[in-house]
Amino acid sequence: MTSEAVRITAGGAAGALYAGQTLRQLLPPEAFRSVAVPGVRWSIPCGRVEDSPRFPWRGAHLDVARHFMPKREVLRMIDLLAAHKLNRLHLHLVDDQGWRVESRAYPLLHEVGSHRAQTTTKPYRDGPEGFDGKPHGGYYTLADLAEIAAYARARAVTVVPEIDVPGHASAIVAAYPHLGADRSTPVEVLDRWGISPVILSPLPETVDFLATVFSEVIEALGSVPYFHIGGDECVLDDWAASEEITAYQRSLGLDAPAGLHAWFLRRLADVLAEHGSRAVVWDEAFVSGRLREDTIVMPWRGMPVGRRAVAAGHDIVATPVFPLYFDYAEAASSEEPLAIGDTTTLDDVLAFETVPESLTPEEAPRVLGAQFQLWTERIPDGRALDYRAWPRGCALAQLTWSGDADGFTAALPAHLARLDAYGVEYRPLAGPHPWQRGGTGLRAHHPGEVKVRDIMRHVEELTHDADSTRPSLT
Repeated sequence: MTSEAVRITAGGAAGALYAGQTLRQLLPPEAFRSVAVPGVRWSIPCGRVEDSPRFPWRGAHLDVARHFMPKREVLRMIDLLAAHKLNRLHLHLVDDQGWRVESRAYPLLHEVGSHRAQTTTKPYRDGPEGFDGKPHGGYYTLADLAEIAAYARARAVTVVPEIDVPGHASAIVAAYPHLGADRSTPVEVLDRWGISPVILSPLPETVDFLATVFSEVIEALGSVPYFHIGGDECVLDDWAASEEITAYQRSLGLDAPAGLHAWFLRRLADVLAEHGSRAVVWDEAFVSGRLREDTIVMPWRGMPVGRRAVAAGHDIVATPVFPLYFDYAEAASSEEPLAIGDTTTLDDVLAFETVPESLTPEEAPRVLGAQFQLWTERIPDGRALDYRAWPRGCALAQLTWSGDADGFTAALPAHLARLDAYGVEYRPLAGPHPWQRGGTGLRAHHPGEVKVRDIMRHVEELTHDADSTRPSLT
C-alpha cells in the first residue's frame, strides 16, 4: 500500500480474496456493513502485509439435522467463514432427528425423513422427560444445495457434505424400513437426543441405495473433493442378532460386526473415489478397522486417537470435543443459555495445539488443520448459532491461519466492532446480554451438571479400550 494505490499479489483466486479480507479489516468497522454509511472517513494505513495460511483445512461444522437451519442461515455462515479466512463448511445433513436434502431417486427421504412430530425438552440425560408438541423440520432442495455450493466457491469455501451412516439412521429407516438391520419394529424420526440403536443394514442393497444418494448430492454440489460418511456412535447389536447379516459378514471373511463396520465404510469410500471424492469419517471408523488409505479421520474423541490415525498413515482434521465443540457453554454460569455442558472458553481455544508435539516431522503434515463443531441439539436458531460460534470461532480462525495466538486478545475488541457492524449476535466477552441469558425456563443452563473435561476423560478411555481390541481385516 502506498499513498497512491493498493496492490494485491496472490497465488490464486482464493489468495486474492483473502487479501481483500485483510484490506477490509484495515478499514473502519463500517466496512462490514451492507452499505456505506455517511460520515465515515475511509482510509487505510500505508504498509506491506505478506502472509499465508498455516493449514489447508480451516473449517466449521454445522449440524442442520438436529435443528434445521434455513438456507439464509447457511449462506450467512459462509459469509462469516470467508470474512475469517475459514475455508471449509462441513454440513451435517443427516441424523436420527432429520434428513435434510431432497432425493429424486428416493423421495420419501425428504417427504418423511425431513420432519419430526415434536422435540424433547429434556435438558440433560438425567433431567425430566418432556416434549414441546411442536412439529419441526425442513430440507434443502438439490437446487438449494447447488446454490449453496456455488455461493461458497465464490468465497473460497468448500462445502463438505455429511451423510452419517450406518448409525444415526432413524430418519432413513423411517422413510425406507427395509434398509434397517432390524425390520421387526417400526421406526420414526427421532424426537429426542442421544444415541439410537437404529442402524442401517450393511447388505449390498444399502450400499446401492447410498451410492445413488451420494451421486445426487455430488451432482448438485458440482465438485466434492471431500464427502463425510460419519461412522460414529454405531450400536452393532442388530447386526449381531441378524442371521442374514452375520452370514454376509462371514462370507466376507470377517469374524465380528466391528470388522463389518469398517468394511462397510471402506466400500462406501470406494464408491466416493469413483466420483473423485475422498471419504471423511469420525474416529470410531478408524478404531473399528482398516480403512482406505486416503480416508481422512476426524478425531472428535481427542488427539491421542488422532495421533494413532496419523501413525497408521491417515490424514486428520483436529475436531476434539475439548476445546472445539462449541455447543459447550463458555462459562459455568446460570446466566448462560442452555448448553450441553460447560466449560470451553475463548482462552481454551487459543491454547489448543493443533499439531501434537509427539508427531514426527514426517507425520506432522498429515494434520490438515482443524474445525470447530456446532451441534444443534441446543442451538435452535440463527441467533443461538451466532452466540455459540463467535468469538470462539475467531480464535480458531487465528490458530489455523497464522498459528500465532499472541496479540489476539488485544486485537479482539476491534474485531468485535466489525462483527457489531456486520450484525453478528456473538457472546460478549463480559457475558451474555440480558436477552441472551437462559433464564429459568426450558432454556435454563445448569452449570456443573456436565463438565467437558469429564467427557474428554471418558471418551479418551473409550478410544484406548477400543484400540486394544481393534480387529484386522483380510
